[in-house]
Amino acid sequence: MNDFVKLEKRDGIAIATLNSPDTRNALSSEHEYAAVEAACRDIQNDRTVRAAVLTGAGTAFCAGGNIKAMHERAENNSSPPVEQRYQYKEGIQRIALAVHHLEVPVIAAVNGAAIGAGLDLACMCDIRIASENAVFAESFVKIGIIPGDGGAWLLQRIVGVSKAAEMTFTGDPINARDALACGLVSKVVPAEVLLHEALALAARIAVNPGHQLRMAKRLIREAQTSRLETILEMSAAFQALAHATDEHRALVAAAVERISKKRKE
Repeated sequence: MNDFVKLEKRDGIAIATLNSPDTRNALSSEHEYAAVEAACRDIQNDRTVRAAVLTGAGTAFCAGGNIKAMHERAENNSSPPVEQRYQYKEGIQRIALAVHHLEVPVIAAVNGAAIGAGLDLACMCDIRIASENAVFAESFVKIGIIPGDGGAWLLQRIVGVSKAAEMTFTGDPINARDALACGLVSKVVPAEVLLHEALALAARIAVNPGHQLRMAKRLIREAQTSRLETILEMSAAFQALAHATDEHRALVAAAVERISKKRKE
């Protein structure tokens, strides 16, 4: 793993920090794409991880694409459009797939600006908590491009079609309170307690059985695009797996014991 992502693990929680404050954690090169993809792969393959937190170092969560790099590419890029298509598919779109398909619940702790691809990165996560300093913008049109990383699919599923259209067509930023009002984030907290709040939520998640968390998240993801009959079939199969686990038996036994104790009191 390269130094763009700092990955820590403790008590079943993975903390992935975009670690390039000088570039405001911009995403523009193979270096950054590979780092995020590698961090996701590490988390995915570690069955002891039951929840993850994604945040940014410095004052930004992720400023999206590197504008200087975009300018150089716009001035000097001689690649035909058909090749540029593959640059997206083999570049930043790897992040969309890697984060979105992580089996463990992922919390975005948005500490500052989440702009363009940075906003879309936050939307790839399951839950978003924002610092009071956070700013969000689906700003691609402001520099004459469109969301090339899946933002058109992601954002509307969180804030609804109308709000997503407004944010996409204007490119205008919204602050943390507006993000809370439209459902983009579930909580806004003072900057100094953001990571504490995100980790506290992650801990509430991580006390639960890991395999069951992964299956529950898969159901939520599939339910966004599948028919009810498909989700019912998947739910039956996953439930059969859950019933066969030691964790299920232990938790049910503990619940029965608590009920019995209450009745005796």
